[in-house]
Amino acid sequence: MNQSEIMKILPHRDNMLLIEEAIVEDGTAMGKYHVRGDEWFLKGHFPGKPVVPGVILCEMLAQSACVLLCEGQAEGTTPYFTGLDKVRFKKPVLPGDTVETQCTITKSKGPFHFAQGQIHVNGKLCVTAEFSFALIKE
Repeated sequence: MNQSEIMKILPHRDNMLLIEEAIVEDGTAMGKYHVRGDEWFLKGHFPGKPVVPGVILCEMLAQSACVLLCEGQAEGTTPYFTGLDKVRFKKPVLPGDTVETQCTITKSKGPFHFAQGQIHVNGKLCVTAEFSFALIKE
């Protein structure tokens, strides 16, 4: 999927759509985002030594996981984060890096979905997390 196709699934726009491409294979969503260096979240984090904030990396994981629900997602629902667990930051993500996400849904119950994910850069593990979200009817 390219970014136009992703926008048919996710409500995020402009500066908050944090995956540029995604594919789903065998129940796993894989997404990519190239950190250009001029993003709004790098301007103050940290001046002179920019590092992608952990919360932004978690959002990238969540957006990738939501791509998994595209076929089963009810019309008129929006995915909302409901929890983050066991988040570990192993290596900083810097301007020029290409973030590669890998996410799976581990459990679903009603509108709630539980997932696990990882972020790699150049094959090196940067982030691991377990998280959940709900599809809320608007």
